Amino acid sequence: MQFEDLFLDDELLKAVSDKGYQQPTEVQQQAIPLILAGEDVLACAATGTGKTAAYVLPLLQRLLDEPNEGKPAKALILAPTRELAFQIQHVINSLGRKLNPAIAMVTGGQSPAAQIQFLEQGCDIIIATPGRLLSLLEQEQADLSMIEFVVIDEADRMLDMGQGPDVATLLAAITTAFQTCLFSATLAGAGVDLFASELLPNAQRVAIHAANQHAEQITQQVYLADNREHKLALLAALISQPACQSALVFCNKKERAVEVAEFLQSQNLSAQVVHGDFLQAERRERTRKFRNGLTKALVATDIASRGLDLPQVSHVINYDVPFRGDIYIHRVGRTGRAGQPGTAVNLVEPHDQKNLQRVEHHLGHALPILKMKGLAPKAKSNKARSKDKNKDRYVAKKDRA
Repeated sequence: MQFEDLFLDDELLKAVSDKGYQQPTEVQQQAIPLILAGEDVLACAATGTGKTAAYVLPLLQRLLDEPNEGKPAKALILAPTRELAFQIQHVINSLGRKLNPAIAMVTGGQSPAAQIQFLEQGCDIIIATPGRLLSLLEQEQADLSMIEFVVIDEADRMLDMGQGPDVATLLAAITTAFQTCLFSATLAGAGVDLFASELLPNAQRVAIHAANQHAEQITQQVYLADNREHKLALLAALISQPACQSALVFCNKKERAVEVAEFLQSQNLSAQVVHGDFLQAERRERTRKFRNGLTKALVATDIASRGLDLPQVSHVINYDVPFRGDIYIHRVGRTGRAGQPGTAVNLVEPHDQKNLQRVEHHLGHALPILKMKGLAPKAKSNKARSKDKNKDRYVAKKDRA
């Protein structure tokens, strides 16, 4: 299938071509015709599969067919974080540059007065985080009376952040009939399948790259570490390799992220840290430097695993193995995007073993264990685990044969 087969306006087809998209991804092929037909859609698609364009293109087509002419917004897009909200805005602006839709951004970290003024002037699309929009709605400063099209993006993340009740309250405040599209990277986690079923009981379902699958172009690896010092040495060695053009390093806690970034800087490696305590402007500036190649390593908590526009990450390194398998999927999904190869590395101390087991159970297979010359583990428990896992992989291959 080609984009021309989706019955999109020529202006949108040209914008898609200018972005270098050759043909629609699987989620775009399945979701766009359903959305254009007015169906409610529940789409489960892994990070990096083009889901934002899957709802942005039909939305822009709707605005081309039925211009809004300065009335209250016709479309509402809800995102769990400011970072994702700004990424969505960027996609709309790049694909709809000829249309130039008026967008009201309603998120934390910005002046409510400025947001209210923009809403009062009239706009085509509201992109919002649930809490801030609900606050303005309760103050009667937001008008949802003309909403016809609602997108709930990264619903699983919203529920993890406790935003489900706010989303339900916002949708209940819309009195007109509206089409709803819910996108989620996984239906696992805090009741997202039940949440989706309550909001969209008759939705058409699109499932692409289920959460326990990983992109074929991502090479996944494990390096065993004896202790913190050994793990840090492995991290520095990995980032120093010529194959590592850019590294997104994940830590489970912000304090550890700061420590890891400071260590890398002490090794004369270009690194910066980003976590939830930074102001929005500072986070955007640090990610901009990383995206533009001015910083080689960005050390982050899970705030960076979603919603940040980082298309050229060669390596994702889990300095801390995440607590859940679906979080792992979101992290490694930051590499291997748009068909490009990527590498995901897990650095595993003895205390990380339980988390690694959860991840491997989620994936349905063991991850290969590698050793680095001069930095092989010395602990007997690590050696034993390496033997066991290699044996498991051999048995698995034998069984498949």
